[in-house]
Amino acid sequence: MDLKHWTLETDSDGIAWLRIDKADASANVLSSDVMIELDTVLGALQAKTPRGFVVYSGKANGFVMGADINEFTSVDTTERAYEVTRLGQQLFDKIENLDCPTVAALNGFTMGGGLELVMAFDYRVALAGKKKVLGLPEVKLGLHPGFGGTVRAVQLCGVRPAMQLMLTGNPVTVDKGKRIGLVDRIATEENWRQVCRDLVASRPPKQRPPLLERMLNLPFVRPFIKPMLVKQVASKARKEHYPAPYAMIDLWAKHGASPKTGYEAEAQSFAELMITPTSRNLVRVFFLQNKLKGQGSKPASKIGRVHVIGAGVMGGDIAAWCALRGLEVTLQDREQKYIDPAMERAAKLFAKRIRDDQDRAAASERLKADVDGAGVADADLIIEAIFENLDAKKALYAEVEKTMKPGAILATNTSSIRLEDLRTELREPQRFIGIHFFNPVALMPLVEIIRCDDTEQEALNLGFAFVKAIGKFPLECKSAPGFVVNRILAPYTAEAMHLVQEGVGLADIDEAAMAFGMPVGPVELVDNVGLDVVLHVAEVLGAETEGPVAEQLRSMVEAGKLGRKSGQGFYDWSDGKAAKPPRDPASVPADIADRLVLAMVNEAVACLSDGVVTDPDLLDAGVIFGTGFAPFRGGPVNYARERGLAEVRGRLQQLAEAHGERFVPHSSWSSL
Repeated sequence: MDLKHWTLETDSDGIAWLRIDKADASANVLSSDVMIELDTVLGALQAKTPRGFVVYSGKANGFVMGADINEFTSVDTTERAYEVTRLGQQLFDKIENLDCPTVAALNGFTMGGGLELVMAFDYRVALAGKKKVLGLPEVKLGLHPGFGGTVRAVQLCGVRPAMQLMLTGNPVTVDKGKRIGLVDRIATEENWRQVCRDLVASRPPKQRPPLLERMLNLPFVRPFIKPMLVKQVASKARKEHYPAPYAMIDLWAKHGASPKTGYEAEAQSFAELMITPTSRNLVRVFFLQNKLKGQGSKPASKIGRVHVIGAGVMGGDIAAWCALRGLEVTLQDREQKYIDPAMERAAKLFAKRIRDDQDRAAASERLKADVDGAGVADADLIIEAIFENLDAKKALYAEVEKTMKPGAILATNTSSIRLEDLRTELREPQRFIGIHFFNPVALMPLVEIIRCDDTEQEALNLGFAFVKAIGKFPLECKSAPGFVVNRILAPYTAEAMHLVQEGVGLADIDEAAMAFGMPVGPVELVDNVGLDVVLHVAEVLGAETEGPVAEQLRSMVEAGKLGRKSGQGFYDWSDGKAAKPPRDPASVPADIADRLVLAMVNEAVACLSDGVVTDPDLLDAGVIFGTGFAPFRGGPVNYARERGLAEVRGRLQQLAEAHGERFVPHSSWSSL
C-alpha cells in the first residue's frame, strides 16, 4: 500500500501494528486524506485478518487531536455534512467489526474524532499521566460527536459519565477515563506494547457500565432523566444560542444509544448543526484562538522567574496564577500583612485546581512572600501591579532598575495610564511593556500586551511567550486610554446607566443583554467590577463625567455602595448573588438591545480606526475573550458584517436621532 500518513507492520506473532503519523503536521488530525488511507488499510485487514490489530501514534505530543477543523469551512450544505459524517461512521464500523481483537494505544491527547476512533476498538490502553487528555469537545464548536461518539460513549461509560463528557466538552485524565470505562489499561512508555500484546492474547471480556448506568438508559427511564439534563444545560446556555447540547440530549432520549438507529440520527443531527450560524461562528472563534496564540516570534530567552510588586487583588492573583502554571514567583508589598491575604487566596486557588497533594505543595513552594524585594535581582519578568498613581509607579521603577538583571523585562499591569507617561525616566524605555490582566485572573482568558510605537519586538515576544506559557491568550494593543477591553466595555456599561436613569428595570436591562448572548447583564457587570472602578475608567477615557449618569455613580461611590464587594450597589448582594427585582417585560423599550450592543460595536470600529488593534479578527478575539461578547456571534465586527454594515450604520444613525450624539456612527465605518 502507498500510504503517506500511516505505517502498517505485522510482527512475528501475527499482530498488525498501525502507526498514525500525519505527514507535514505537528499533530495528528483526522483529515479527509488520513481517513481515506485508513479505509485502504482496513480493507487490507478485512481481506487478510491478522491475529490482532493495534493502532498507535508516531507523534510524541499525543494520539489524535480530533478532526481537521480546517475542513469544516468547506462543508456548506446539510447534504454534504451528512455524507461526510456517515462515511466516518461507516469507517469506524469497519474497525468495530474486524474479526480479531483490536487495541488502541493512547500516548496523550485523544480528543474529539480521535476519541471516537478509539471507542470503536475493543480495548484502549493509555499512558499514565496527570493531564486531562481524553475528551469530546465538539459542543464548543456548536456541534456534538458525529463519528458515532453519541452512541459509543454511552455504551462504554453509561449515561451520566458520557453525557457529562459530551455536554461540557471538558476533557478528563487517564485515571478518570479508566474509572468511567474509556480506558481498559494504564501503561508506561516502557511496557505499553506488552500490555497491548497481552490484551490481544487474553481477549478479556469488554467493560460494561455499572448496572445503575445501564438502567438509566432503559426506554421507560429516559423520559424522567431528560428534563434533569435539560435543566442543567439551560442553566449554562440558551437553546436559541447554543442548540448542540439540547440536540445531544434529544438524540439520547429518543434512541438510547442504539446502534440500530443512533448512528443515522447522529449524522442527521450533526449535519443540521454544522451549517448553523452558531457552529460557523464557534469554529471561527476556534481559529481566532489560534490567531491570538500565533502573535509574536519565539524569543531568544524565556520567562522562568517572575517578581510581582503589589499584593492586592490583581497583583496577588497574578502571582498565584503564575505559580500554579509552574513559574517561580516572588510577591512584594510594603509589609507582610499586605501579602498574607494574597497567600491565603493562592492556597484556595491551589486547593481548587490541584488535586495531587505533592503537586499542590510544589505550587505553594513556588510562590514566596518577598517584602524586601530580593526577588527582583533574579527575575526574568517584573510585573508592577500597585495602585494607579503615575508618580508612585515611576518612583518604584527607579528602585527596581537598581537591582534588576540585564535582559529582564519590566512590565506594568496598569489599566489606565499611558505607557509613554510611565516610561519617561527608564534606562531602556523601549523594553518596557504593559501586561494587563483582568479580574478574576483565574477565570479571564485574555491578557492585553501593551506597546508603544517604538517598543522593542523582543520585549513583546517575551510578553507573548509568558502569557501563552501561563495558559492565557495575548492581545497586542497600542498604548491608548482603556486599551481595547475597557474602552469597548465603557459605552456598553454607560448605556446601561442611561437606561437606569430612564427608569428601565435593572433586571430588564440585564435580560436584554443576556438574550443577545452576553454572559452577564451590564448592570450586574458594573456591580461585579465595582462602581468605583467603572467611574475611574469613565474618567480615564474622558467619557461623560458630568450629568445624571456620572452624578448617580459618584453619589453611590461616595455612599460606599461599590457593588458586590461592599454588599450593595445597584443590586443588593448576599452570598455572592444579586437579589434581582421582578421583571416587567411589557415596559421594556424595543431598542434596548441595540442601544447596549451597537454602542460596543461602534467603539470597536473606533478602536480599529485609531490603530489600537489593526486586525479586525484580533479585535473580535480580544472582545470575545476579554468581555465575554457572545461567542456564537463571532465578535462585534463579525456581528456587524453578518447583520449588514449598512443596516448597522443606519440603525446607529436612528439611535443617534432618538437618544443623542453618543450613537453617531464613527467616521471609519466605510473602511470596513
